[in-house]
Amino acid sequence: MRASNAVVAAAIVILGVATPVRAEVRDLTKVVGGTTVRYKVVLPYMYDPAKAYPALLVFGGGPQTMDTVDRTLARNFRTEAERRGYIVVAPAASNRELFFDTGARIFPEFLTMILADYRIEGGTFHIAGPSNGGIAAFHVAAAHPRYFTSVTAFPGYMWQPSQAKLDAISKMCVFMYVGEFDEYMWHDEMNREAEFLRSRGAVARYTVEQGQPHRIDTLAGPRARRLFDGFDEARKGCSR
Repeated sequence: MRASNAVVAAAIVILGVATPVRAEVRDLTKVVGGTTVRYKVVLPYMYDPAKAYPALLVFGGGPQTMDTVDRTLARNFRTEAERRGYIVVAPAASNRELFFDTGARIFPEFLTMILADYRIEGGTFHIAGPSNGGIAAFHVAAAHPRYFTSVTAFPGYMWQPSQAKLDAISKMCVFMYVGEFDEYMWHDEMNREAEFLRSRGAVARYTVEQGQPHRIDTLAGPRARRLFDGFDEARKGCSR
C-alpha cells in the first residue's frame, strides 16, 4: 500500500513538472466616461508590480466582443506574451460599438487608467489586432499617437484614411500582414498605405502571407512569435 502511494505521489510530481506554469489573466471592468468597459489583462509570469513591462493593447476582430477577445488572446498573444514578459490589455466593445467607430470614445482615458494601474515601459503601448481589430489599431493609434510605439494589423488598414491620419502614425513602426487569398479591399488599401508611410520616412512593412486566407494561420500559435519579433524590434527602434 505504501509503495503504491509512493508511485502515485511520484506521478503527481512528474505531472506538476511537465505542466507549464501559466501567468495570471485578469477579467476586469472600468467605467470610462459613463461607458462600462470589460477587458482582459494578461500579466507576465511572476509579475512584479514594481517593475516596468512592455505592453500591448489588443483588439479582437469581428464584433469585438469578449468572445473574440478571448479567441484572439489564445490564438495570437497570450503564450508569447507570457514567455517574453509583456503585459497585454484587451478591451471588448461595449454594446458592440466597434473601436474604429463610436467605441473609440473610451480613448485616451482608458489608456491613462491602465498606465495608472501598471508600470508600462516608456509609458507607451504597442497596438495590434486582426481584421476589424487591425482597423481599430490604426484608428486609435492615429487619434492618440503619443501613447503608441508600434501598430500591427493582420490584416488591417486606416479607417477613412487621410494624409493627417497616416502622418500621425509615421513615427511608429508599422507592421501589416495580409493573406495571399484574402478578398475585399485588404491588399490594395494596405499596400497603398504602406507605400505612403514609407514615402514619409516611416518604417512600414507590408507582408503577403503565402497560401493564407483572411484568417492568417502563419501568425498563430507558435508562429505568433513573428508578431512579437516586431514588437521587440520596435522597442529598440525599427530599421529599414
